[in-house]
Amino acid sequence: MMRLAWRNLRKHPVRALLTIGSMAVAVFLLCTLISLITTLEAGVKQAGTRRLWIQSAVSLFVDLPTSYESKIQAVDGVARVAKWQWFGGYYQERSNFFAQFAVDPAKLFELWPELEIANGTKESFVGRRDTCVIGQGLADEYGWKVGDVIPIIGGLFAKPDESSWDFEVAAVYRSTKATVDDRTLFFHWENFYETMKSITGTPPNVGVFIVERTPEAEPTSIMATIDGMFENGPQRVQTTTEAEFNLQFVSMIGNLPRFIAFIGAGVLIAIVLATVNTMLMAAREQTHEIGILKALGFADRSVFWYFLGQAVLLCAIGGGIGLAIVQVTSPGLAASMASAFPGYKVLASTYATAGLVALAVGLVAGVIPAWQSSHLNSVNALRAEN
Repeated sequence: MMRLAWRNLRKHPVRALLTIGSMAVAVFLLCTLISLITTLEAGVKQAGTRRLWIQSAVSLFVDLPTSYESKIQAVDGVARVAKWQWFGGYYQERSNFFAQFAVDPAKLFELWPELEIANGTKESFVGRRDTCVIGQGLADEYGWKVGDVIPIIGGLFAKPDESSWDFEVAAVYRSTKATVDDRTLFFHWENFYETMKSITGTPPNVGVFIVERTPEAEPTSIMATIDGMFENGPQRVQTTTEAEFNLQFVSMIGNLPRFIAFIGAGVLIAIVLATVNTMLMAAREQTHEIGILKALGFADRSVFWYFLGQAVLLCAIGGGIGLAIVQVTSPGLAASMASAFPGYKVLASTYATAGLVALAVGLVAGVIPAWQSSHLNSVNALRAEN
């Protein structure tokens, strides 16, 4: 029966190819949309439980006094405290934008063991103030390597003569978790501190403090203590877990997962309607064949599965092609969307879901024409005109 179903699909190659192509595009879009959601969620789900983030209670864009560091370090349950400052610069042109942070170099790899050195050494970075460490994604995109000097034009922290901040690459890292992407440049806090102090005459403040708690310490107790410590200023703070901190950035772009879900639902409805239309046309054109099959003794059940098999076969081929397209294009998509969706990846579960959806579309689209065909009378079917 499947051989006969395949032959009937080949009678109208243009229509079959259009339906297969539509299914392939639908599966590709479905995989991409699901992967965008899973990428956003990964940064929250994979957030470390040891790290707490301290920011201004007013806004993430309000800095905190550097004097807070020693007071936070004295809180029971705090193992170490690190300073981070968003730099906001760019490389050569404003379109060449990626994340840069001034950090405590020695504490960077202690707090983030998921940063694995691919080239260079940690010691080279820690030992020299004019160096930086970059992610593998940046190294691949711009062709940078250890020993290269990267000129970054200060956006938020521009020099008076508009000259660049120059950082020599001491090491290249790979990230093993989605919580830290591989398109980030880290440089010395002391370099940032001394340069800004010489420019403005006053020392710069800190964007956020990151706290590593001791294993036995309760995070809620530490967060409450730190928030209460600075309740009367000069800057009130808000201490959160890393998952909550990362969730802020997801919420900044609105309810994107719901919007993506609506798009996915629209794609599925469209492809179901297109496949139903194809199968209804195929059933009408094969009315005489149905009459012949029933005259030869084929039961209603056999005719039903025969037409349902055509729909499933059509969608399975289209779905398989769509999955192959996803497999081929996912590395390029990951590179092109790295700045907005760092860590973009198509999971095995996403492939499985899209494959099952393709088969489900075939079943849903084929059940109505299959039921109608199976209930045709052989005499009426032979007399019918196409």
